[in-house]
Formats: sequence, C-alpha cells, structure tokens
Amino acid sequence: MKLISRIVEEQQPILSLDTNGYENAGGLFCSETIQVKNDETDKITFQCHVADGVMIVNAQMFFAAATAIEVQILGEAIVMNFFSSSNTAAQIEELEGENNSVENTHNIFYASNFKATYTIPAFQKLDCFSIIMAPDYYSKLIDANWELHEVFSKHIKSKITSYLSNEYAPFSSGIQWILHEIKTCKFEGLVKKMYLESKIKELLIFQLEMLTNADYKVVSEDEDRVKLDQAKVILQENYTNAPSLAALSRTIALNEFKLKKGFKSCFNCTIKTYVTQLRMERAKELLKNEILNVSEVAYQCGYKDVSHFSAAFKQFYGFTPVSFRQKL
Repeated sequence: MKLISRIVEEQQPILSLDTNGYENAGGLFCSETIQVKNDETDKITFQCHVADGVMIVNAQMFFAAATAIEVQILGEAIVMNFFSSSNTAAQIEELEGENNSVENTHNIFYASNFKATYTIPAFQKLDCFSIIMAPDYYSKLIDANWELHEVFSKHIKSKITSYLSNEYAPFSSGIQWILHEIKTCKFEGLVKKMYLESKIKELLIFQLEMLTNADYKVVSEDEDRVKLDQAKVILQENYTNAPSLAALSRTIALNEFKLKKGFKSCFNCTIKTYVTQLRMERAKELLKNEILNVSEVAYQCGYKDVSHFSAAFKQFYGFTPVSFRQKL
C-alpha cells in the first residue's frame, strides 16, 4: 500500500509513503515529521507514523494562492478521515456526495486505488488527520460481522468503493481527545506500537458508533431551524457577495456542520446551489432589460468574470445569456 501526494502544477511528490518493507519490523512504527515548505506564503507539514499495513498522516497546509493537491493510494485501503478545517473542495473518483470539508467532522471510506484532488482556498489552512489501513490490518482490529459495520464490511469484501456513512459526522469530545493523544505520542518502540494500535481501535469504535447511529439528526431543535431560516434570509439579501460558510456560521451562531447539512435537509439544496439559484433568477430579470450588456448583468449578479457567469447561466438554464436575450 502506497500513498503519494503532489501539488497538481508540480511533478515531484510532496509526500510518498509505502508500507512495503515493514513486514519484518514486528509491527513497529517508523515516525517522522516532513516539512516540505515553510516560508512567508506557503507551508506544508506532514506528521507521519508508518508500520506494516497502516499509515497515520497528519497533514497541515497553507497557501497564499488557491492550490490543488492530488492524493493517490495505490492498493486497497480503509481510510479514517478527520477534517479540522473547512472549505476544502474535493473531487474524488468513485465516491459520491458533498465534497467540501466541514470543520471538525469525520467519516470512513473504503477504496481500491483511491485518487482525489483537493483544492485548498488561498489563505485558509488545511488540517486533515487520516489513518490509512490495508484490509488485513483493519480486519484484525474489528470483527467483520459486528452489526455496526456489517454492510460496510460486505462492501470491502466485494471491493465496492463506499463511505461507511453518507454524511460526515461532527467530532465528539472523545474523538478530539484521542486525536490529541495520537498527535502528541512520545513513546518509542514496542510501547509506541501498543499505544498507537490501542488508540486506532478506540478511535475506530467511536467513529463506528457515531456514524451508524440511526437516531442522529442534523437538525434536532426548533432553535436550529430558526437559525437556518435566518441563514436563508442573509443569503437572499447578500447573494451577490455571499458570505463564506465560516462567516455565515459565525453570524447565526450555528456550527458549520449543522449549518451545511441542516440547510440541505430543510431547503432541499446546498448553500452554494441556493446562492446560484438566486443569482440566476436575478440575471434572467436583468437580461430582459436591454439597457445592460451581459458583462454588466454578470457584475450585478456577483460575478467578476463574464465567462464564469455565462458558464453558470448555461449550466443552470441550458442556454447562454446571449441566446436567452436573442429569444426575447
């Protein structure tokens, strides 16, 4: 099992880890901190623990310009993912769902030859903690027949790429504490092996119990619904310069997870889709007024680039702004 990560615009990998060669190490972990960049504009740091069949990677990145990072895992892998930062957009082959990270959320997925591209916005930190396990290692940690992950276990056996849960779940205090314990582990040798293995299993149990909890609801209180309605009004009034997820979360005093998932649950669309809908409806009205050219309409709808506006308009309505105006 091999992990390779690189900046899309560059050829050389920024991280390359391989569990091959650790078979005769008695399960001991090899640990290192890899600092790829550390200047005034860009920072890339990996804290890694590698043993036979498992990798623990704590990735922290920061860039002055939006940067795309490609991640590949060669071979089959079960990945426990923990995002401590938000707004990182992901394009993941064979995995469906909302592919934008939300702060302090987690999930588990299985994939064979995983490949994804993560786009990190400018001046926003990526903080992602991952435990990547080969199927044999995973099966030693937990009974495949345990009812909490029976379906997921069948997907692994059938080599079906899938998440354990359709939704990322928020961190519990237990998960946060175990992550802290792993990150600050000072043990060496056999004691480190025993310690990290116990923490991985403990963390896995916390994840399984939370992600498979059928009673979990994103919006559980009337107060949350009031805040979501408030968010909708804010977007209606500011769609041309819509606040970020983090800013909107702070304004209505609702955490990002509940905001993102609750908004979709209540209004049947994502925040991004709703903002686009508001912009497109306004654009259609403005285009009926022949005094404004397409560039001016784009600007009044919150688009600085007319080509981006035209592409969004066509994707939403099925025809370009120019074609729409010609039909009037």
